[in-house]
Amino acid sequence: MSVIQSIRDKGAWIVFGIIALALIAFILQDGVRRGGRSTDNTTLGKVNGEKIERLAFEEKLTLQERMYGAQGAQREQLVGGLWNQEVERIVLQQEYTKLGLQVTSKELSEILFGENSPLRQEFTDPKTGVFRVNDAKQAFAQLKKSKNAEQVNMINSVYITPTIEQALRGKYQAILQQSAYVPKWMIEKQQADNNAIASISYAFAPYSNIADSTVKVSDDEISAYVSAHSNQFKKEEETRTIAYVGFDAAPSAVDSQTVYNEIKGLKNDFAATTDAKAFLSKVGTDLPFYDSYFSKAKMQQVNKDSLTSLPIGAVYGPYLDGSSYVLAKMIAVKSWPDSVTVRHILIATQNPQSGQIIRADSTGKKLADSIAAAVKTGADFNVLCAKYSDDPGSKDKGGVYPYFPQGQMVIPFNDYVFDHPAGSKSVVKTDFGYHYIEVLGQKNFAPAYKIAYKSKAIVSSNETVSNANAGAAQFAASSKNRKSFDENAIKAGKQLLMGNDIKANDYQIVGLGSSRQLVRWTYEHSTGDISEPLEVGDKYVVAIIAAVNKAGTMSVAEARPLCENIVRNAKKGKLLIDTKMKGTTLEAIAISAGTVVQRNDSIAFASPFISNVGSEPKIIGAAFNKALQGKVSEPIAGTSGVYAIRVESNSAKIATADVNAIKTQLLQSARMAAYRGLDALKKAASITDNRAKFF
Repeated sequence: MSVIQSIRDKGAWIVFGIIALALIAFILQDGVRRGGRSTDNTTLGKVNGEKIERLAFEEKLTLQERMYGAQGAQREQLVGGLWNQEVERIVLQQEYTKLGLQVTSKELSEILFGENSPLRQEFTDPKTGVFRVNDAKQAFAQLKKSKNAEQVNMINSVYITPTIEQALRGKYQAILQQSAYVPKWMIEKQQADNNAIASISYAFAPYSNIADSTVKVSDDEISAYVSAHSNQFKKEEETRTIAYVGFDAAPSAVDSQTVYNEIKGLKNDFAATTDAKAFLSKVGTDLPFYDSYFSKAKMQQVNKDSLTSLPIGAVYGPYLDGSSYVLAKMIAVKSWPDSVTVRHILIATQNPQSGQIIRADSTGKKLADSIAAAVKTGADFNVLCAKYSDDPGSKDKGGVYPYFPQGQMVIPFNDYVFDHPAGSKSVVKTDFGYHYIEVLGQKNFAPAYKIAYKSKAIVSSNETVSNANAGAAQFAASSKNRKSFDENAIKAGKQLLMGNDIKANDYQIVGLGSSRQLVRWTYEHSTGDISEPLEVGDKYVVAIIAAVNKAGTMSVAEARPLCENIVRNAKKGKLLIDTKMKGTTLEAIAISAGTVVQRNDSIAFASPFISNVGSEPKIIGAAFNKALQGKVSEPIAGTSGVYAIRVESNSAKIATADVNAIKTQLLQSARMAAYRGLDALKKAASITDNRAKFF
């Protein structure tokens, strides 16, 4: 018996599912190879000289798509996440190698079969909660004998490799954390800083006293500021800027009216039919017919108050539900509980997902009837369940499903347990096979409704799509440069929109949403190039590349939004100092600035804030300048305005934390910094990223 079979026998359906996904990925991989794509030797990127091969990357990506696609993860998002994982894996492994870090076979065994084993979920007894260590060891012993390379590789990738990587990371983090050291002088300095307190009087002239419109900031001033603070304006990668217009291809009012009329035209026939299921099968519906009942509380449709008040046979609508028009017909009403608890024994005949036949239908029916007869004559239900039930979700629990709501089970099962009183027992057939069911309890009876829905989505007509495409094509053809592009936008009444800071591997543009095709086009062309119409969501977009912003120091245009206000305030500060902050006393300066002298008696060195003003680190620093005690300072341009201060006192308050507490706090901060070490490693690494060429 292989480890796969061993794990399956123990009910590890999750692991078995993952392995199945891996085999699918392997088959797809073979298909790619046979398809003739010559990508085996294509390098997706490099990290400190170590290659990330495209084929290996795509194998992992395919597996992640299978695993996370159902959760709504998009391929483009997975590409970015997987790339980061690969980069982190390589830079960390290179550090482990430098340090000689290893995980021995003994350590690996202790982790796999120890207290925090990653195998706990698959090898824990559901009745006792005890981790079945021997079963896990036996399964892995069988794995060593397996001749199925794909299954072995999958177990390695799911369990062995992640366990080793996690153990190595733990060792690495421990080394960094244990290296943290706080010298005595730092503790004393921190204690002094924590206890330092000052009292000041000040005159304050806010920058807001001068209107922004009166202080212009030139490109040269922005450039000078960027040069003086170049480290703050460094970009690690190139970005691009586009201007674009959109031509709406969303459903028009005419398209909406057409769908409405079509739905309305079916109303009389829908009301007259005696077989709603057959009628909907004939005319089609976007909401499949649910041939059972729901309470009002469980219904998620709009207008449910109107729907639940319909008499049997009546039709409501057409009404708008999201982007669809709907007709609703009341089929029947019953009094049902809102939840029930049952126990059952499943005699499986087939797997409805795979279609695999487990046993003949007649054999399943005969066994289920025999179980029903045995229970009726006094046989122990729990013993029969443990021996015969094919439902891994309830077999180890005596077949019991605690209280569950309407609609959770397949319809025949659901209808029996909600439609029959507590104590009812019967054999019920579903797509899974035959169930011997006992209804154990029911709660909270209320009306439940069977409603049939004829629904049709409002979609764009061919004419709407064609008009949008034609308009975009004409715009693109008549736009030869940026000037004509802008002029055509005005003529067409189109708003000119901007896409800023677009990176080569982005999968969306702010304002447009998912738009990988447009991002790729942007990086395949040059400044001034104009695109053909590109379909993005429910519109056609025509774009022009407005700027290519190279990696390195930002251009003036890029930096302006980040520092224009800082430069403007600096100019305002000089203007205030030159014209308003005049005098030799604080009172005279306040009169000159049109303000009053204010007092703050509790300025803390450890907190760079002034009450009712905000963060002002320059002013806090000046408050602890011994040379200013009892004297008036020169005007100081702060964050929010210009200050002149007089230091009344600065001293230490009574200590509230002992030396050991300060040391512990500083050590914890230093050790927490170890967790940010990965970002530093990635920043220091030499990384070549070619993803944009392939995805």
